[in-house]
Amino acid sequence: MKKLNIKGELPLLLIILAMFLVSIYFYPLLPDKVPTHWNFRGEIDGYSGKLMGALLMPIINLIMYILFIFLPLMDPKKENYKLFVGTYKYFRYLFHIFFLGMHVMIITAALGYKVNVTRLTIFSISLLFSLMGNVMGRVKHNYFVGIKTPWTLASEEVWTKTHRLAALLWTAGGIAGMALSLFNVSSFLVLMAILLLPSLIPVIYSYFIFKKLSDGK
Repeated sequence: MKKLNIKGELPLLLIILAMFLVSIYFYPLLPDKVPTHWNFRGEIDGYSGKLMGALLMPIINLIMYILFIFLPLMDPKKENYKLFVGTYKYFRYLFHIFFLGMHVMIITAALGYKVNVTRLTIFSISLLFSLMGNVMGRVKHNYFVGIKTPWTLASEEVWTKTHRLAALLWTAGGIAGMALSLFNVSSFLVLMAILLLPSLIPVIYSYFIFKKLSDGK
């Protein structure tokens, strides 16, 4: 990884700062209990205290920022990050913007505005998966980002083939999830379409492609 470029990091730091500022600004208006979890039917089934509700997403995003900076430095394959530095930065932006959106949604709901949290969350996750899938094939062999199974980590060829498949599945699953979220389709089915199947199939595929390559030697 390159040395930390403060100027290049500024937009990401501003996203996190904006989240804390939103929390501070709206804190006096928040109820004592802030909704932080909804079931598949869009009903609130979990609350946090006022302070935790206001700071949960900003803190998560700050922790994510720190992890994104330091985990690659401990990666045995850290030299490979030079090969996909732009894609890695792209992933970071996706996650930080995603948590910013979740934070705005929670604050908006806590202030009493009617928000279809389930639909918005599923749409956002679907969009996230689709955008990640769009570049998944560019991720090089490493221990932090991507589909990490014993078989992808053991073979760069298995890694490459698995991530090419994942790119197609995640993109397609994300697009399907966004489309389904616009209709009254079971949230569980949408979750299956955008999360479980596109994530599980590449894992299984990585085993079989590893076995095939090993048997062919």
